[in-house]
Amino acid sequence: MNAEVSIIIPTYNESENIKGILHLIKEHLPKNTIVEAIVVDDNSPDGTGKIAEDYFESLKEKTRYTINVINRKTREGLSSAILNGIQQAKGKIVVVMDSDFSHPPQLIPKLVDALKQSKTDIVVASRYLNGGSIHGWSIKRKMISKIATIIAKKGLGIKESDPMSGFFAFNKDIIKGINFDAIGYKILLEMIVKIKDVSIKEIPYTFSDRENGKSKLGTKTILEYIHAVGKLYRYGKKEQQKEIRSSVRFVSKAARFFSVGASGLGINYLTSILFTSSLDMWYLHATILGIMFSITSNFFLNKYWTFEDRDFTAKRTAIQYGKFAGFSSIGALVQLGMVYYLVDDLSVSYPVALVLAVATAAFSNFILNKKWTFKEKVWS
Repeated sequence: MNAEVSIIIPTYNESENIKGILHLIKEHLPKNTIVEAIVVDDNSPDGTGKIAEDYFESLKEKTRYTINVINRKTREGLSSAILNGIQQAKGKIVVVMDSDFSHPPQLIPKLVDALKQSKTDIVVASRYLNGGSIHGWSIKRKMISKIATIIAKKGLGIKESDPMSGFFAFNKDIIKGINFDAIGYKILLEMIVKIKDVSIKEIPYTFSDRENGKSKLGTKTILEYIHAVGKLYRYGKKEQQKEIRSSVRFVSKAARFFSVGASGLGINYLTSILFTSSLDMWYLHATILGIMFSITSNFFLNKYWTFEDRDFTAKRTAIQYGKFAGFSSIGALVQLGMVYYLVDDLSVSYPVALVLAVATAAFSNFILNKKWTFKEKVWS
């Protein structure tokens, strides 16, 4: 009998987790449903694919739960692995999840039931919906995730709380005719943008960081994400010429400015933390350098992207940068004052004080530059 639900599990060096996750899936199958787990392994040196195959062979009962292992010859990336699994999926409903226990298999029946009962196209397990949460992440990791989510939501006009989720279920038919680029690590984001009139339901869940194995998040992953968002933005502009698509167009220049501000916040925070932790620099000096890095990156991104000014002659650019930096410096003073007051007077830890100060400074910086540097009404 053909499977009704296919669960796609991309893997790379997950030997410590794969057997356990496959067993938990078996223990929490949707009722009266034939399920296949598809492990797409990118030639893991630790033998992840072989462990999955051996586990399936050891099962006594295989009528309602089967495991198919796709052994790829090279490491081609997460989105590519998911698409490879979808192509082989026999079920009309597809579930995508990680193998490191961050996505609880206990939630699979709820995702499948919600998809059937609500008659939506996609059901997303959300970390950021009311009732959802994240356990085990550092402040830095949470900041990176939040910034990436803000850029996706504001930059691409997405309304869902967690478009970066890697745990979701969908009806396979909705992707017919869709050409996926499979760049980066979040195929859900590409689905939301490219599938016309897609209906989405979210349910909250608790994300728990992996206990075994090594996280795949690194500089390459972040750069791939930026590349993917850029391609999706260009895709949206092309589609906008054909029809108005609220899911992909930028709602306003303010949204672009806010997205740039979010990236600057991350650059500011990570630079400051880097100089304090790696170079043992005094926190105020580190904060000043963080501000300088973020002001410069924000200026060039806003000039080129937000306001589409491609004139980079030396004199013009220098004048614009001077104005932008001048107003941004007011926000910098706000940030420095807040950091000093929170750390020295209120004994707040530096990372927490830095988050609060950067957020306040970013807001004031947006208001001043919107009104005076770029000559726009504050509330337009």
